[in-house]
Amino acid sequence: MKQEFHKRVREAIARHAMLRPGDRIGLGVSGGADSVAMLLIFAELQAQLGITIQVLHFHHQLRGEEADQDELFVKELATEFGFEFECGRADVAGEAIAQGWNLEDAARRLRYKFFASAAEARGLNRVAVAHTANDQAETVLSHLLRGTGLTGLAGIYPVAGLIVRPLLELGREELREYLSDLGQPWREDASNLDTSHMRARIRHQLIPLLLRDFDAAAVKRLARLAMHAREDETFWRSLEQERFQFLATRESSSAISLNIADLLFPMQLPIACVAAAPGEARGASISSAPLETMALTRRLVRHIFAQLRGSREQLTSKHVDCVIDLATRSQSGSRIDLPGVCVERIFDRLRFTSVSAAMDGARILGDSGVHNFSYSVPRPAPLESASIVVTEIHRRFNLKMVDWPPAQRDTIVGWGALDFDRIQWPLVLRNWRPGDSYHPHGSRRVRKLKRLLLESRVPQSVRGSWPVLTSKGKVIWASGCPVAEELAPRAGTQTGLIIGEEEL
Repeated sequence: MKQEFHKRVREAIARHAMLRPGDRIGLGVSGGADSVAMLLIFAELQAQLGITIQVLHFHHQLRGEEADQDELFVKELATEFGFEFECGRADVAGEAIAQGWNLEDAARRLRYKFFASAAEARGLNRVAVAHTANDQAETVLSHLLRGTGLTGLAGIYPVAGLIVRPLLELGREELREYLSDLGQPWREDASNLDTSHMRARIRHQLIPLLLRDFDAAAVKRLARLAMHAREDETFWRSLEQERFQFLATRESSSAISLNIADLLFPMQLPIACVAAAPGEARGASISSAPLETMALTRRLVRHIFAQLRGSREQLTSKHVDCVIDLATRSQSGSRIDLPGVCVERIFDRLRFTSVSAAMDGARILGDSGVHNFSYSVPRPAPLESASIVVTEIHRRFNLKMVDWPPAQRDTIVGWGALDFDRIQWPLVLRNWRPGDSYHPHGSRRVRKLKRLLLESRVPQSVRGSWPVLTSKGKVIWASGCPVAEELAPRAGTQTGLIIGEEEL
């Protein structure tokens, strides 16, 4: 059995490129059977692998004298094999209360934090932990019961940054039999028997039931499922990273945005979106995300969230559904809150902002959230366009001088076109300001622009950044509204100025 174990561990190390000759390796040893077996296996393989070993033990300060005995046991075991020993300590229970974590999560976080700090201080290339095929099966079942997507089926990864798991293909009972054959004792953690925790119930109730009444190879089959899911996940992660880099815009270290059409059609831009009328949101005609690209759309949402939060933890499928609903059914200015991230629709884009950054930005802007801008508009040459890029709201405005044939007049009059010959230059494209008013074409009187935006159900958070065109200080056009009555094309109009908008 010993030689077989050594071979299987060496093959796993080579297959996943876990270690290289000359590496300094930390072994995370709790004193339990799995980690003690790992220590013995690595003691035998050390010369063959060409590595240096240090034993790491973390004291969770949860079980009093019993935990002290665990520490002493591991220290003596490390000394017996001639390995350096280092112990870390933390008040796991206190930290769990302070941070709002459950006890198991707090223990894991603090344990891995110790591994990382020890690796940095000691120059360790990797830290090996003793997760087994049983741990893999428990993880897959736990994720299933909590309502995971396909990503969760990948379970535990053999290599995750600093951490490697060389025993992931070995069963827990195999390791105990291995230790028993060698006469090597280990420590039992009584807290692992506490079935008030779901993980313990899976370990001591569900998996034995599956092995006994359904399939004696259930653990192996679940571990194999995780392996296949990881293979697929590797492909998807590569694709989502490529699409993220191509489609998303990192506005700052704490804000990322992308076009709604690109989110819903991440592999290609649909013709319906390209052909949207000037001033119309490209995603406005899309009532729902297409099924054929939904998987990648969801992954892009998760990817952006992870870019801002550092991980995908706390983001549920319901959160992702809310983002998609925001993209397909909401108006500009609508927003939702994810765990630690705010998502807002701004015209044809979604902007993801970390909550702390959003709060800082609100203080800087006096809590208004207004993007102030003002651009002088050059006079276009005949049959050519003047283009103004407004980076503050991620839009481009195109003003084009055109002949005004009667056939087009009825379809354009009063909305996206002005009578060019009656315009007084220069024009200025700026954001809405309090007090802005004008006489819209088709209206009987002068109207407050604020009221027009309210009637159009433009959210208050967006109104302050609404694009407005002025002529010698007078409003003559606002996005989504009729042009000014005095400049609307009429029967004698010969040249029109068409105003178009597009998302950057």
